[in-house]
Amino acid sequence: MASLALALLALLAWAWTPDLPRAELEARYLRSPADLVEIAGTRLHLRDEGPREAPALLFLHGFGSSLQTWDDWADDLARDHRVLRLDLPGSGLSPPDPSGDYTDARTVAILLALLDARGIARVTPIGNSIGGRIAWTFASRHPERTEKLVLISPDGFASPGFDYDKPPEVGLAVQLMRWLLPRALLRASLAPAYADPRAMTEARVTRYHELMRGPGTREAMIARMAQTVRSDPVPQLQRIQAPTLLLWGEQDALIPFANAADYLRALPHARLVALPGIGHLPQEEAPARALVPLRSFLDQPAPASG
Repeated sequence: MASLALALLALLAWAWTPDLPRAELEARYLRSPADLVEIAGTRLHLRDEGPREAPALLFLHGFGSSLQTWDDWADDLARDHRVLRLDLPGSGLSPPDPSGDYTDARTVAILLALLDARGIARVTPIGNSIGGRIAWTFASRHPERTEKLVLISPDGFASPGFDYDKPPEVGLAVQLMRWLLPRALLRASLAPAYADPRAMTEARVTRYHELMRGPGTREAMIARMAQTVRSDPVPQLQRIQAPTLLLWGEQDALIPFANAADYLRALPHARLVALPGIGHLPQEEAPARALVPLRSFLDQPAPASG
């Protein structure tokens, strides 16, 4: 029994993962103090780049990610677009939302307040995974503010553990993430996001791991998961009149490529670009290759709004 107890203590010591000081994370990942802004009663890490009068793009990352997931695309697109990318509340360098509200409705309200604060009338939301769900929710509820829409492996349809009109069960393993998040475990959980394991560089693993260890970040991630109550997305998607691009890696192991057919049936003005040999994060795994269809779509004139 003594040896078992020692083994358990050793395992706990290995897995114990304390928060990192916010000042330390900001020293590593904050480009400028001006990138921390107060919006709708919460603080956001925001990068606003490119010509101010150019067409505006709003990038929304997925669960556990941060605005750095868009680095390669932002560097290119900011030459001729206004590129806004943010850490969702309780992600990256954005502290937890003081309201404790991580529903999609609250997130969309924050995005509207951000656009108003920046004087942007219309925007093209570009979202990956849960960021895709937030992007199409925004476009459905606020067509007057939506120019085009880009969905990259978007979340939204029912999946195991996420039924319609029912709060998800947040299991013990997820709850323990508050205290136990060893790098090796995080690395294993990230691996399915990439079809090419070479894309999961040590630098990327380090970034994900460190930013998830911000004060309150893991609690906020769990709260966002617990507060995500899906409803049938079809009625919402059918209301979207904006031209829509679906970008989907055919080797996506997190949200199956087959789900693209559901979106195509529901979205009135969508087209799909399949990405063979790419997984859930094309903006990280094959940024130059995936940027080609994105740029082509963005360069097409949007129909006149009626």
